[in-house]
Amino acid sequence: MIDVHCHLNFHAFEKDYEKVINSAYDAGVTKIINVGTKIDSSQKAVELARNYENLFAIVGVHPHHADKIESGWEAELEKLAKDTKVVGIGECGMDYYRYKSNDIVDPKVQKEIFIKQIELAYKLKLPLQIHNRHAGKDILDIIINHKSYLSDPPGMFHCMSGDIDFLKKVLDLGFYVGFDGNITYKGIAPGENTELKDLVKYAPLDRIVTETDSPFLTPQPKRGSRNMPENVIIIGRFIAQINGLTLGQVEEQTTKNAHNVFKL
Repeated sequence: MIDVHCHLNFHAFEKDYEKVINSAYDAGVTKIINVGTKIDSSQKAVELARNYENLFAIVGVHPHHADKIESGWEAELEKLAKDTKVVGIGECGMDYYRYKSNDIVDPKVQKEIFIKQIELAYKLKLPLQIHNRHAGKDILDIIINHKSYLSDPPGMFHCMSGDIDFLKKVLDLGFYVGFDGNITYKGIAPGENTELKDLVKYAPLDRIVTETDSPFLTPQPKRGSRNMPENVIIIGRFIAQINGLTLGQVEEQTTKNAHNVFKL
């Protein structure tokens, strides 16, 4: 299995990231993509990737940080993105969810930073890893208006959510979709109207990639503990269960998909 989105560069792993990485490899995870959310965490993702053969990096500015970046960030991000271990730009996008630790960033600012990252991905011929929460319409409008900037394939939507219509439009634009440990949770998430299991059923297997978002979104039955890249196998098993497939089938196809998107 491949974990195409985790945050080993976050504080939750600073004391034992080497142990966590090796544990994932021992469990059968073949490659891990570590994702930045601002300049410093993107730098850390690149530094970690340089030290491990099967660890890669994605660099970018998360919409939560779109109003907190300093001047010159674009040049810094471009420099990071040119590293040979960087396989994409992200996680970038739009987020209209109000978190306890962070209010909603001005949508105009989010849009501006998102577009600049789309332009950088185009310049460097890298795929996008897109973050969307409750902002699907605006994200689609931006992508459609910048369709000529998209690579082939254009990238993926991280932690896919929304309804079937939104998923269909994402797929029609050529994007792959990532599913995380929250597909194992019961019920519908706040602000959503569709169970994630229904999205998993609708998405064709040849467009799905697996991810953990570690240290967040720990799958059942481990929910409540720190999530780790090795748990991507639990997510793969759950995708297989939902679609009446074997874990081997899911592993083979999602691994191929990750290679297609990120040229691993």
